[in-house]
Amino acid sequence: MKLFNHINEVKDIRNTVVTMGTFDGVHLGHQAIFREMVRLAREVGGSTVVVTFHPHPRQVLNIDSGNLRFICSQEDKMRRIAELGIDNVVVIPFTKEFSRTPSEMFIKDFIINRLHPSAIVVGYDHHFGKNRMGDFNLLQNLAQQYHFKVVRVDALDIDGIAVSSTKIRNALAQGNVKVANKLLGYTYSVTGTVVRGNEIGRTIGFPTANLDISKEFKMINNAGVYACRVQIDGKDYDAMANTGTRPTIGDRADGDFIIEVNVFDFVGDLYGKQLMVRFYDRLRDEEKFKGLPELKAQLEYDRMAAKQILAEA
Repeated sequence: MKLFNHINEVKDIRNTVVTMGTFDGVHLGHQAIFREMVRLAREVGGSTVVVTFHPHPRQVLNIDSGNLRFICSQEDKMRRIAELGIDNVVVIPFTKEFSRTPSEMFIKDFIINRLHPSAIVVGYDHHFGKNRMGDFNLLQNLAQQYHFKVVRVDALDIDGIAVSSTKIRNALAQGNVKVANKLLGYTYSVTGTVVRGNEIGRTIGFPTANLDISKEFKMINNAGVYACRVQIDGKDYDAMANTGTRPTIGDRADGDFIIEVNVFDFVGDLYGKQLMVRFYDRLRDEEKFKGLPELKAQLEYDRMAAKQILAEA
């Protein structure tokens, strides 16, 4: 896959099948759009182009940016798009000036004149351009004038839920990773570097790796204990993770979230290593126990429950 960090980098590309959007999560709905693009490109002997934006428009326009969290990082998004067989990705730097581009001008200047599409593929509710005024009807009107095809991919329902990035973020915020995973089409994950903690877990037989999630605005599950798998140096290990403030230990400021992972059947030093943690199911709420012995007893039970879930995953 070729990655262009500005539309001006694109030269001599024609007969393309194009889509555009932010594609946070690259979920099953996005995947349906990409599959349709690949199919159309094969029909016409052309190439696929995904046009996306960075930073996220809501960050630049300060639309509820304080509560904004992303399902995947920019790097994860690019990797997943490449895995779906897309030929080219064009990342347009999103600025306040760019946000004022009228919808029709955006399509003409950035899509038609630069990418010369034979087809544009969009989701069922796609809007674009200044104040999100552009829509499927505008594309159809332009298609007649500039001789390209417009394809709208219908909404995708999973167990009666319309797949969307918002639905996935809501599920994660509620701790419902099983629903989030169904809508994503893969297992939700976070990646972080192991940093030193207070090592209290070692004293009760449950050493934990404390993760520094350095990706700003990364979506983190609701506080609780989860069954998960951890990738360490390319190998997967069963594990359980706690997200939250560790109320029993009482060493975190209000709202100061951490992710700590107890990796089963692993012996070695993890400090400084980068771990990817994939979340399969939620075991329970985060609780405040009377002391470490009570916490240890609960963790023993959690470990058995996590192993059973992961054995069936």
